[in-house]
Formats: sequence, C-alpha cells, structure tokens
Amino acid sequence: MSPSSPLSILPIEGRHVLHLFFRMDQTLWDIFSQEEKDEHFGTFKTLIEETQALADTQLLTFSMVTPKADLGFMMMTPDLHVLDQVAKQLENSLGHGVLVPTFSWLSMTERSEYGMNDEEYAAKLELEEGIIASMPIFKEKMKAFSERITKYTQDRLYPELPEATEWPVFCFYPMSKRRNLEQNWYALPLEVRKKLMQGHALVGRRYAGRVRQFITGSTGLDDHEWGVSLFAKTTSSIKEIVYEMRFDEVSVKYAEFGEFFIGIQMDFEQLFKRLGVKYLTSGANAKKEL
Repeated sequence: MSPSSPLSILPIEGRHVLHLFFRMDQTLWDIFSQEEKDEHFGTFKTLIEETQALADTQLLTFSMVTPKADLGFMMMTPDLHVLDQVAKQLENSLGHGVLVPTFSWLSMTERSEYGMNDEEYAAKLELEEGIIASMPIFKEKMKAFSERITKYTQDRLYPELPEATEWPVFCFYPMSKRRNLEQNWYALPLEVRKKLMQGHALVGRRYAGRVRQFITGSTGLDDHEWGVSLFAKTTSSIKEIVYEMRFDEVSVKYAEFGEFFIGIQMDFEQLFKRLGVKYLTSGANAKKEL
C-alpha cells in the first residue's frame, strides 16, 4: 500500500492515531448479490491484512457494544497519508454507503510534559531517602531513574497495542482541561500542574495488570485535547478506574469529558460473525454464514 502523494507526512516523533466508528446499513448490504457480497468482503479482508502488515502500523478491530456504532477501528501509523488513505478505503470497503461513519478521532502519541526530571528526582532522593550527590548510591539511583524514564517515554511515543486474546474490552473517550474563570488548568503554574498530574498518575498505576491506558494528544487536531483508550479483561475494571479517577482533584476540578465508547476487540472474521454478515467464500464457492 502506498499513499497517493510521494511525500510522507511524518511527525517529528511518535505516531498518528485514528479512531473510527461505523454503523452498518444491513438493508443496503442485503441488496447486493452473493457474488457482490463475496467481492466486498474480499476487499475488506485484503485491506485489513495489508494495513496490519505495513511497517510501524497497527490496526485493531472492534465490535461496538452500544447502538452508537456497530464496528470500530483504532489505527496507529507514522504517515498521515497512509492514515487518510486507509480511513477512506475502510469506509467504502463493503460497498458505497454500507458503512456509515458515526464518530472519528484524530490524535498523536506524545511524551508527557508532567514527568519528573533529573533535578526533581535528585531533590526527591535527598528529601525522602537522605541520598545526596556525594554518595556512591546516588549515581546508581539516578541511572536507574534515567532508564525508567527512557522506557516510559519510548512506550508512550511508540506503544504496542494490546492483543485481543489478553485485553478484549475496549473503552475510548476524549477529554480536555477546563478553562473556566475559577477553574483554568492552564493558569496554574507548571509546578502545581506537575504535582497534580503525578498524583493523578498514581491512581492509574494501581490498575497495572488490570487496565492498559493509552493517552494520545489531540490539541489542534480534534475537538478535545486528548483521546483516552483503555483496554481491560473485564468491564468492571474499566468502570472502576474511571469512577475512581473522577474523585481525583485533577478530574474533579479540571476535567471535561466527551462521549464514551465501549467495544470488544476481535479479528475481522469474528467481527463479521457478530454482525451477522453473509457472504460467499471464493475458493469453495459455497455459502458461508459468519
């Protein structure tokens, strides 16, 4: 797959991320002949497989649980041309008008501006552990800290999205920070914002092993400032982490949330079975109901 433009549009660092949710017009699909259904399904299948085979590209497929959408996609890739091309091809892959867009979200992976730096960690060592720069253990602690921060930043910029077998439950929602007269996040000093966000992050860490979080930046790209993608093994974990975080000061005073979308991660053949889509398999030339 190659974009129509020879010039790639790449971020300075990180990846472009697109969430796409569709409804399926089953009535329009049923108008197609069996041969047309087989051809459209082949186009859809090939597009998914070719996209997932692209370098540095990940594409997940979801059955969306509520009537807001029937199926959804989360795509992560460097080149904006590729992202745009795949999005348009997905919309038309089952025939014009069969997949009706209901929601989309564009964002990018990004590093956190609220992480602790070397100077702050050194001060923390002295204050909490009594370790100062003249002590031999100081260098060891600082090296370990540097390695942790490097891995954390790498994981935020170039994450590996979860497998369906391990993390089937998917939740997505956009959010922003308030700019009200009495609750303006951006009017707070950086040091205050850092302290608040570090406390906010501690809540999320308590769900390690139960919830995987992917925070992507949307400032200047979409209506809210961030997109939050959560993956879990049960809806209970999603419900718990969102509920608990709403009591954190960052959320109580400064968070504005958009719509929430819940889906089940599955491969495209399972997705078609869930949708009740019928088509012919070319090789066997026999009717197959997925």
